Amino acid sequence: MVAIRAPKSHRAKRELLKHAPKLVETGKKTLVLHGTKTSAVLNSVLADWFHLKRDCYSKKNENIRPFESGGETSLEFFSLKTDCSLIIVVVIGAKEYFSSPILFQYGSHSKKRPNNLVLGRTYDHHIYDLVEVGVENYKSIESYVYDKKLAPKLGSKPFFAFIGEHFESVEELKHLKEMLLDLFRGEVVENLNLSGVDRVFVCTAISPTTVYLMHCALRLKRSGTSIPRMELVEVGPSMDLVVRRHRYPAESLKKEAMKTADHAKKMKNVMKDPVQGKLGKVYIPDQQIAKMALSNDIKGLKRERREAKKNKEHSKKQKINVE
Repeated sequence: MVAIRAPKSHRAKRELLKHAPKLVETGKKTLVLHGTKTSAVLNSVLADWFHLKRDCYSKKNENIRPFESGGETSLEFFSLKTDCSLIIVVVIGAKEYFSSPILFQYGSHSKKRPNNLVLGRTYDHHIYDLVEVGVENYKSIESYVYDKKLAPKLGSKPFFAFIGEHFESVEELKHLKEMLLDLFRGEVVENLNLSGVDRVFVCTAISPTTVYLMHCALRLKRSGTSIPRMELVEVGPSMDLVVRRHRYPAESLKKEAMKTADHAKKMKNVMKDPVQGKLGKVYIPDQQIAKMALSNDIKGLKRERREAKKNKEHSKKQKINVE
């Protein structure tokens, strides 16, 4: 665990609040980590993914072992330092090295697990979950020949198409699907301009453990209707992702991370005024006074009786005096 000092100034407190978990999170950034050694294939994969996202931080570190006890310290430190929730880690060596809501990516290459790529997420700058995949049949962006006018624009939001029943029935592929969506999600927006959507990631489940990932550009053509006809042009990269190992989040941590903001209940007959503040209306039903039962114990009636008794005695005195 990363030790966090208590802030001593208001400025430090504000900075910690910016990095703290929020009910409505901002866009996630990605941390790309290189280990002691990396293979040429993994270097090319990470270079292409960096080109597609452009919100990454790249770092080299030799002491990252997310799956081992005590090996998560360096990873969590870099996550806290760069404020990244998605991480990609890449390492090559004789031993088995691995990587881990910030997203990170970690790559490794060994005889037992060649071209190993680990995708992971953190919550509150602690490891949330991990997915380890092997990269096979990789084709880089430079190997594709196409009209450069169709190249996707920087910062555009992509479509995702998941083809195959294994994405619904196999837990490992469900987990990988969530990780890929988080990786290329970007900023959350409410509306999209159709002309600005210019790319799509096509993920095909070839088998219960293998997914073919393909990046395509969208070409809009006339269709005779208000909805244009779309054609896919493969622009790269493309690769086979073979699921190897994974770690699911703990139930308590998942419940905390999936917490959403409570919607305030709308109060009837209440309005807010910028000057007078909170105002409310109270509706009183019609009072049918004529039908109300009046008791004889009302103070007003007692007073009237005393006054009537005095007047009666006074009239009697006047009659006696006249006689």
